[in-house]
Order: sequence, then structure tokens, then C-alpha cells
Amino acid sequence: MKITHTDLPGVLILEPKIFGDARGFFMESFNQKVFNEAVGKNVSFVQDNHSRSARGVLRGLHYQLQFPQAKLVRVTRGAVFDVAVDVRRGSENFGKWVGVELNEDNRKQLWIPEGFAHGFLVLSDSADFLYKTNEYYYPEYERTIFWNDPAVGICWGIDSPVVSAKDAAGALLVAAETYALDAVS
Repeated sequence: MKITHTDLPGVLILEPKIFGDARGFFMESFNQKVFNEAVGKNVSFVQDNHSRSARGVLRGLHYQLQFPQAKLVRVTRGAVFDVAVDVRRGSENFGKWVGVELNEDNRKQLWIPEGFAHGFLVLSDSADFLYKTNEYYYPEYERTIFWNDPAVGICWGIDSPVVSAKDAAGALLVAAETYALDAVS
């Protein structure tokens, strides 16, 4: 597995080795030992999620204020532009973001540790998006940052994505409830 560090410390791009021939391909999509070595700690996943979305759907930017979730995300069909935003007050990277295209051909995965908001935009006709979390989902603790918050400045490449009512009612980062740096480090 190839590990690439992003501009946000802790956020990693993982690229599995792919073995292909005329019959198709094989890849090891997850190996606990290799993964723990890559992220530098033992991570136990408790939930796997799968969503399907149409072109132009933007989901996020989500995080759980209590019971913070780390996520290992990937796309098995289609393509998305996937984004992580540092929402740890006191971090030198607070409000900064990184984005990467995840698609069925590059088979890249993105590791998003606790303390980061997450979102993605579907670039293909539809996309199947899979992710593992190290904490259960608690809707009462979920928070949302506006996808187009000018203080964050994500370059989504779209002016009018399709968003849920919940995401449309998000908060600006400056007014949002966020983490203390030491609460999720």
C-alpha cells in the first residue's frame, strides 16, 4: 500500500496495490496491521456505511461534536471530489482543507482522523461511496459547516450543488461548535 501525506497532518491518501490481468483485478482493500502502521496508532472500526448519490450531489461538511468519528473513505463506482477540513480550534491548520478525487479507477482511499469535517461532491453520473468509522453515528451530535463557507474557501468547481435540507442549514465555521485541539488530538 502506498501512503501519501497531505498538507493537513494526519489526513492520508492510501493507494492499494492492484493486480490485474485479462480476467479483471484483485486488491486488498483493507488490512488492519498495514493500516495501523500507516496512521501510527491502533484503530478499531465499528461501523461501515455505503451511500449512492447522483451527479452534482454534495454531502457535508459533517462531523460529530461528541463521539468524534474518524473515517476511511473510498469509492467503488463513479467518482467524487472528497474533502477534509480541520475543525480543531487551536490547530495551526484550523479552517484549512485538502481535497482529492476518489474514483473506481484510481481506487484511492482517504483517511480522515477525528477533528476534521468531511464532505464530498459527486463528479460522475452516480457514485457508490463506502466508509468505515471508528465511532458510531449519533445524529444528535452531528454538526455541519456550510459547503461554501468563504472562510474555508473550498474550490468545489460547482455553483449550485444538490444539498440536503440539513446541509443547507449548516453553520459558518466562525460560528460553529468545533473541537478543542486537545480533545481530539
